[in-house]
Amino acid sequence: MAISEIIAKVTQYISEAAMRIFAPSDDAYPNTGVQPFTGDPYNKKTADIW
Repeated sequence: MAISEIIAKVTQYISEAAMRIFAPSDDAYPNTGVQPFTGDPYNKKTADIW
């Protein structure tokens, strides 16, 4: 294998890694934010005693 082929493969390997790092995110996670509180606030007088 010629030295030029080795250098070409190493360069391709590094450039593909850099492209993956700096590419836009391809995650399909849903947008999240503050969730509304739907429960009752804690009240020590009405809390169950274990």
